[in-house]
Amino acid sequence: MKRMLINATQEEELRVALVDGQRLYDLDIENHTRIQKKANIYRGKVTRVEHSLEAAFVNFGEERHGFLPLKEISRQYFANKTKGNDEKNSIKDLIPEGTEIVVQVEKEERGNKGAALTSYISLAGRYLVLMPNNPKAGGISRRIEGDDRSEIREALRNLAIPDGMGLIVRTAGVGKDQEELQWDLDYLLGLWQAVQDAALEKSAPFLIYQESNGIIRAIRDYLRKDIGEVLFDTKESYEEAINFIKQVMPQYENRIKLYTDNLPLFNRFQIENQIESAFEREVNLPSGGSLVIDPTEALVSIDINSSRATRGADIEETALSTNLEAADEIARQLRLRDMGGLIVIDFIDMNSTRNQREVETRVREALESDRARVQIGRISRFGLLEMSRQRLRPSLRETSAIICPRCSGQGTIRDIESLSLSILRILQEEANKEKSFEVRASVPLVVSSYLLNEKRATVAEIEQQSGTKLVVIANAKMETPHYEITGVNHQAETYNVEVTSEPEPAVNIKAQTSDVVIQQPSINNVPTQRIPPPKKGLFGSLLTPISGLFRQSKNQAQPVPKKNKQANQQRKRQAPRDQRKQQARAGSKPVGDSRGRAVNDRKESSPARRNIDPDKSKKAVSSKQHKTGQTRAKEKDTLAKKANPNKAQRRPAGNRPKNSRERTRIARNEQAAKPTAD
Repeated sequence: MKRMLINATQEEELRVALVDGQRLYDLDIENHTRIQKKANIYRGKVTRVEHSLEAAFVNFGEERHGFLPLKEISRQYFANKTKGNDEKNSIKDLIPEGTEIVVQVEKEERGNKGAALTSYISLAGRYLVLMPNNPKAGGISRRIEGDDRSEIREALRNLAIPDGMGLIVRTAGVGKDQEELQWDLDYLLGLWQAVQDAALEKSAPFLIYQESNGIIRAIRDYLRKDIGEVLFDTKESYEEAINFIKQVMPQYENRIKLYTDNLPLFNRFQIENQIESAFEREVNLPSGGSLVIDPTEALVSIDINSSRATRGADIEETALSTNLEAADEIARQLRLRDMGGLIVIDFIDMNSTRNQREVETRVREALESDRARVQIGRISRFGLLEMSRQRLRPSLRETSAIICPRCSGQGTIRDIESLSLSILRILQEEANKEKSFEVRASVPLVVSSYLLNEKRATVAEIEQQSGTKLVVIANAKMETPHYEITGVNHQAETYNVEVTSEPEPAVNIKAQTSDVVIQQPSINNVPTQRIPPPKKGLFGSLLTPISGLFRQSKNQAQPVPKKNKQANQQRKRQAPRDQRKQQARAGSKPVGDSRGRAVNDRKESSPARRNIDPDKSKKAVSSKQHKTGQTRAKEKDTLAKKANPNKAQRRPAGNRPKNSRERTRIARNEQAAKPTAD
């Protein structure tokens, strides 16, 4: 059974896990020090306009200003609103500095890039997504196909959508009637009106509307019919979810449960180790192979290694089985880590084109259940498969990790010898300058030990040739590859030659946890009116009266007692015999069909005349017809013998010859059997 597990015991972190049995297949971690800003609505102020980029930078209340392209600016904010002259006018004329504008975060901050903004607002509900100032947008989710798509189109025609607005139907809207969709639309329209009113309360920048927190967002986006239980390990989060469920999804109220065991919730389902594997660079496969996942600035590279995999009979079969396992695990890891953008997978080389197509098919099947939009290419002649995945939220690496203060995110550092020789060359370069009087190098202990022991003669030679004093200072608080070089000229003025030292990691962590300013939204986004109960469809509305009719007919059609039933059947069998006897006494022939069967017999033996089970009646009729046919044949033979005793007895129907050859053979046998005359 699939479950949604929500762990909120630590106030700094909220974890939402989706499991199938004890297998983790989706994960969402929300860090309270790094609150998600995507889909939040702000009132911001344009601080700078760049004509070369055709974009504006907007101060929306966060540390970094947001990036607002010209194509994402609604015409209602243009200073010159005359149609047809947008290309002639400069962006500085359309959006001058100081303009206040309502914007929504479209993409989160990543690295050195600020958040991407848009002025085309979209409000997500349970079944619909409303775009109040973008009438050209709208439609139906790509995941909805076939008859469901036609039914939703028909329901959209009956909705009261205001002019100038767009609407998108989410996958959760499949099977919902017009009243439920209209309720969700009315809620979104009221929310948009509240956003407009709150935007006029004070001057920019400030937060107007905040996207639902992790609990509400998880229930809204993940809770479907296939989720059997939603377990909470804190009473506060449970009550918050119950209040939301009662308003929006009352049909799922019985699935919301509070977990009260002493064993931690995630340990109960044995997923802690699976969560930890999502933070690791290498992931092991069941057959002995492994995945190596390396996120970079441009793309995410995934390499498959066979390692200890020896499952196949030959190298081709081993490569195929390992690649198929890797395809399933890659789809799972992409969801757990929420990696987006361009992804390049280096599969193990396969010579067979058929095997390559099989791996591509497995990748597509494994990614069918992914909420994000995925585009998959084909395996190239180099064994690479390119794909792109929609970035729904910041990746696990971005929300739960910091850049390594020692390697600065490179993953490797220079060894002691290489770093020491590099510092020695810089000292030599600075010592040969005319103004240099003294050069000081503050280096880690291991570097100073190498320079003063292994390279002491070289340092003395540089001092003698340049006439400059070189000072090597061992810094116990400094680690490789960091160092600091300072020069002193003849006027005793110091200057920094090169500094590669970084602040201590503890300072960074403290800044992240204590200096974060959290804005409070101006409006609340929880609906106050309950959703109407779902109506029964056409099938459901017809089921009750139809079942009532069947129930009534079942009560009326009482079974015939066994004794009476046998008596009626015996009486019906005797009726045609009595009738034939009366007709024989009167000298008349019974009226019947071409087979000599009485019409009255046919009427009496009809199952429609009797109140019995149709299946049983068929068997009874067939057996009765068989017996009646045998009885008629015997009666005819008896009458024929009485009428003409010398006539040969008619052969039984079952022993009649089938063709002329058999008739000839029978005639010869009869002729041979006659006694010969003496």
